[in-house]
Amino acid sequence: MKKNLVSSGIKLSFLTLISRVLGLVREMTKARFLGTSALADAFGIAFLIPNLLRRLFAENSISVAFIPTFRGYLENKKSKEETLEFVRATFTLISFLTASVVCVGILVAPLIVRIFVKGDEAALIAETALLTRIMFPYLFVISVAACFQGILNGEKIFLPSGFTPILFNLCVIFGTYILSRKMENPARAMSVGVLVGGCLQAAFQLPFVAKAGWPMRFTSLKKAFTNPGTRQVVALIVPTIIGMASYQINDMVSTALAGRAGEGIVSSLQYSLRLQELILGVFAVSIGTVILPDLSAYAKSGRWEEYNSMLTWAIKIIALITIPITFYSLITGQEIIQLVYKTKRFDENSVALTLRAFTFHIAGLFFIAANRIISPAFYAQGNTKLPTVAGIIGFAVNITLAFALSFKWSGGGIAFALSAASLVNTIALFVFLRRLQSIDVGKAVRQTILYSLKMILFSLAASVPAWFAHKYFVERFAGMGRLLGNGIPLLLTALIFAAIGALLLLATRDQAAMQILRRKRRF
Repeated sequence: MKKNLVSSGIKLSFLTLISRVLGLVREMTKARFLGTSALADAFGIAFLIPNLLRRLFAENSISVAFIPTFRGYLENKKSKEETLEFVRATFTLISFLTASVVCVGILVAPLIVRIFVKGDEAALIAETALLTRIMFPYLFVISVAACFQGILNGEKIFLPSGFTPILFNLCVIFGTYILSRKMENPARAMSVGVLVGGCLQAAFQLPFVAKAGWPMRFTSLKKAFTNPGTRQVVALIVPTIIGMASYQINDMVSTALAGRAGEGIVSSLQYSLRLQELILGVFAVSIGTVILPDLSAYAKSGRWEEYNSMLTWAIKIIALITIPITFYSLITGQEIIQLVYKTKRFDENSVALTLRAFTFHIAGLFFIAANRIISPAFYAQGNTKLPTVAGIIGFAVNITLAFALSFKWSGGGIAFALSAASLVNTIALFVFLRRLQSIDVGKAVRQTILYSLKMILFSLAASVPAWFAHKYFVERFAGMGRLLGNGIPLLLTALIFAAIGALLLLATRDQAAMQILRRKRRF
């Protein structure tokens, strides 16, 4: 079981790594054309709105409700016709709801963007509204793509869905370079690339869905709303929408505060989050995606020992990866940002703004990643209320701290609020695990704390020589340009940090590290 988790995680992580690297290139493209200008803030706000709704309608409905219900149909040996009817009903319902939201969103876009932009900036409001209208249909196509992903993941087919973000990022990157020559400004070119990329994500997965035995077509709205499986999905997702809405409101309020804190704050926070999401997407999201179908199957068949083992193992892998990366990133944050983003439009001020946010964002990396691993434990047992409550608690912490700190610390205060809220959310999830059936919470908490402390100690041991070496390398290679002046110190520091960490893991024969090493050799 553990071997399957690691093997599947490695395959999906490889595709996700490419996707996240391209996502970083996408942000580098944005930095090259827009920097931290007002136009960059306008694009960030415009993309935020449909993207938040995507997480609410698409990703949330798949992970929380559709996959467990779909797996239930398969595990309970429902007839092919009955299962296909459920799949088509869900597809129709998602399409209808998101299309309705898109139409409303396009109509009221000028009113929505006023929440995020100062009232006296008429030109910026008009441009942000236009960009929002261009990208709002992205919500519909990406929701359809997410529905297809849920079907494939429910069948434990992960690679097609893992490849689609690569297509999306390529569309945005090349769309920006090509269309910016013909359009009034590069933000509009990038917006068109977002929409085309979303369409490709849906179109690419459709043949794989049909090949898996689930040909898609719409059914009547009456069947969509009355299908027993679809009604079960709705019953599961409604309470979770409250929690997810709280999380999305977090982002919206944070962005609104950032938009009023000064020019470049919105975009600097997004540049920082992109670096963080590169790590989260490769590891936490991949592992969470892989374990949910198996957790659901173990829960439905009462195989609780395997269930507990998989959950604890996944959390250990996350700690092994994210805690050392956090320490390394705190040492080398400025060079990372300069290497990735710095251009004529992304100047020293842009670097300083982004570094301030990145320092606080990266401090919460483990907790954000852990939340994405622990939450599937609730969803697998059909419990959406407890993570909803945890989300509301995190929401309250984030909003309170963001309001309190944004005026004094600006982007850094907003980033700190998110990390602190993630910590509180993790604690709440562990507390609520006690209410789930047959989960040995005490053992899971003990192993998580002990293993995390072990990783912190190892990371501290590696950080001390790495910090002194990094300081020397930065001075030694200063003046050699953006690529060499930042890249060489980053590489040499990483080698020293990784070598010390690897020696410590080998000396203690760390089981998680040994298992990953064995699976990589076989892979």
